[in-house]
Amino acid sequence: MYIWLYKTIYNQNIMNRRNLLKTLSFAAGASLISTDVLAKIGDRSFLFNIPENPEHKPLAKPVTAITIGAGNRGMVYGGFAAKFTDQIKIVGVAEPIEFRNDRYAKIHNIPQENRFNTWEDVFKRPKFADAVIISTPDAMHYEPCMKALAMGYDILLEKPIAPTEKECRDILNLAKKNNRIVAVCHVLRYAPYFVKMKELIAKGAIGEVISIQHFEPIEHTHMAHSYVRGNWHNSKATTPIILAKSCHDLDIIKWVINKQSQKISAMGDLKWFRAANAPEGSTARCTDGCKVERECPYSAIKEYVDLNKRTSVFDVPAGTKDRKAFITEKLKTTNYGRCVYRMENDQPDHYVTNIQFADSVTASFSMEAFTSYHGRRTRVMGSMGDLVGDMTELVHYDFKTRKDTKFIPKAEDVEEYKNSGHGGGDWLLVRDFVQAVAQKNPALLTSTIDESIESHIMGFMAEESRKKGKVMDIKM
Repeated sequence: MYIWLYKTIYNQNIMNRRNLLKTLSFAAGASLISTDVLAKIGDRSFLFNIPENPEHKPLAKPVTAITIGAGNRGMVYGGFAAKFTDQIKIVGVAEPIEFRNDRYAKIHNIPQENRFNTWEDVFKRPKFADAVIISTPDAMHYEPCMKALAMGYDILLEKPIAPTEKECRDILNLAKKNNRIVAVCHVLRYAPYFVKMKELIAKGAIGEVISIQHFEPIEHTHMAHSYVRGNWHNSKATTPIILAKSCHDLDIIKWVINKQSQKISAMGDLKWFRAANAPEGSTARCTDGCKVERECPYSAIKEYVDLNKRTSVFDVPAGTKDRKAFITEKLKTTNYGRCVYRMENDQPDHYVTNIQFADSVTASFSMEAFTSYHGRRTRVMGSMGDLVGDMTELVHYDFKTRKDTKFIPKAEDVEEYKNSGHGGGDWLLVRDFVQAVAQKNPALLTSTIDESIESHIMGFMAEESRKKGKVMDIKM
């Protein structure tokens, strides 16, 4: 069953549905419980995880990598290297912020000669590692990726691939031309929850897939932090929110149902975080004596100082005696201290998308800022059953037996992404990337650029649909 699980996931595009069902020997009434189940924890309730991939091999030496961009995402992927030193070694870093460069170099024992301020400096040197991890801001993915490919590096590329469709296709074409691996960080493909969802659909557990509903509640303070005050507040300087935040979701819908997308339509707007909605008595910054700061749900002082949430963006030095005072000073000079109603933000705070897939399968996706919770919710409707889940559990209901079975994933998000909706996929992606590079076998990954580019095209077309008010054809 272990071999089945991975070969199904990795070679899905090779096997058509008839051959897959023949391989599985799945029949009505057959057990849906695979051997990755860890324990029965209740009546028709099971704990599961992703088993070891039988195609992974012991490494003679660690894969070497250079990290370009040592912010949050660079730290996440670097964290895997820091823990699993026998699998991957970070030998270089490019990061213009001195604090982050120093921190990263210290964690990974990177010598001074392999520390760089800019990505351009990395490529002035002859190739000195197996791979490059690109975790720079969205607008800075394309150029370092193209240069790395030209120099023969394999690449772990943070999503989105690039800000434009042309740039995405350029990267795909050069990767194919130079026979290099480009793994796109669509980490949900590696989350046990979504792997189980795909497995059950592939087994025919719900018969033919008819439609899917997928919901991403961003959570109101996360929206304010990242897409109103934060790095992604301006779509023109970065990427539209449907790509910056939700290309994960478009991708996972397409991946679990394994159908080609055909048409897409979208609606959405920036409704609330605008100057017209600023409360009377509010000021340019939360620290400027705002009269409504204590009652405002988006108070920067509440979020960052009182609650100490999402404070990694402030690069607080280890050993800082008065952490609150340090962060308060940062609020006086950075966007994170500004009033959410007075930013230069343009990202929609609600976004709905409808998609037509092959074989008459339809999907609806909704991204919403104004929720008190986060964590993706999904409903898959089939001819013989349905699947309902929220990433903490996945419930299968069988129309024939009129019974349900509950699957509980065993997964843990890494630091800074705990309970943030990645479902433990971050490090599982890096694990597979290491093996793919070491074995020179991209088939060990489910999110190579060949597999991941379609959801980006979907995102670009959704944004065009939203702006033009028309249904768009998706042309691959």
